[in-house]
Amino acid sequence: MSKPADVSTKRLISLAPDNWVKWVTQIPDVIVGEILNSEFQWLSRQSDVLIRVENPQYGKFLVINELQLRYKPEMPRRMRAYTALAEEKYNLPTYPVLINILKGTNTEIPTTYTSNFAGLKATQDYRVINLWEVDVNTVFDTPLPSLLPFVPILKGGENEVIIREALQVLRADEQLNQLETVLAFFATFVIESALVQEIMRWDMTVLRESPWYQEILREGEARGEARGEARGEERGRREELYSGIELILEIKFGNTGLDLMPMIYQITDLQRLKEIQQAIKTVNTVEELQRICE
Repeated sequence: MSKPADVSTKRLISLAPDNWVKWVTQIPDVIVGEILNSEFQWLSRQSDVLIRVENPQYGKFLVINELQLRYKPEMPRRMRAYTALAEEKYNLPTYPVLINILKGTNTEIPTTYTSNFAGLKATQDYRVINLWEVDVNTVFDTPLPSLLPFVPILKGGENEVIIREALQVLRADEQLNQLETVLAFFATFVIESALVQEIMRWDMTVLRESPWYQEILREGEARGEARGEARGEERGRREELYSGIELILEIKFGNTGLDLMPMIYQITDLQRLKEIQQAIKTVNTVEELQRICE
C-alpha cells in the first residue's frame, strides 16, 4: 500500500524547478536560485510558493506560484497582495502566476487586478494557467514531473492509457512514487473509482490521506453547512410558527384546540402554516379550523 504523500505545492515544484519556472513564465534560460519563505507578516498560504530566479535578460527576479484547486473570485486581489508583499520583502521584481487545477464555472478568469477609488488607480497583471487547457503531452515531452499527478485532468489525459503511462513514470522514480496518491485522486474525476483501484492496485482508502481530497471534502462540507444553515433558518421559522399556533389555539379554544396540534405538526410548508395561523383568528369553531388543516 502506498505511503502518505508529501504533495505540497513546494514539494511538487521542487521536483524539477528549472523546467517548472521556464514553463510557467515562458522565459528561457531561467536558473532557479532557491525557493524562498513565502510567509509574510500577516499572510501565510500553503498553496503559494515563491522562487528566486535569474535570467540573462531580466537579471534576478521572483516568481510567485499560486495553485488553486478551483478559481475563486477573490484571487485577483490576492495576487495583487502577494506580489506587493513579495516585492517589498525581497526588493526584487516579481512575476506572479495563478495555476487553477479544476475547472469551475464558465466565468472568464481575469488576468489583471484593477481598482479605481477616488481617482486613484491600481493595476496588477499576472499570468493564468488553467490545467484543463494544458496539453497532457507537455508533461512527458518537457518533462514536467510536477504535473504528473495532474495528468487525468489535463487536456487529453482523461483516458486509461495515459493515466497508466503517468503511473509507470511515477513508480519508476523513488522521488515520485509517493505522488500516485494524488494521481489516483484526480483520476477519479474522469474514470470510475473501481477502474482507478484496478490501475493503482491498492486500497482506495489511501485517497483520504491526500491533502487535495481533504480540500475537496472541506469544500463539500462548507456547501453542506450553507444548506444546513438555510435549513436551520427554515426549521427555526417553522418552530416559531408551531409555537405561535399552539398559543393562539390554547387562548381561543382551550385544550380542545390543542388537540389539533398533532395534525398541524405534520404540516411543514411555511406558507400553509402562516395561513393556518391567520385562519385561527377568523374561524369560529375547532371543526372549521380542522377542515382548513386537512
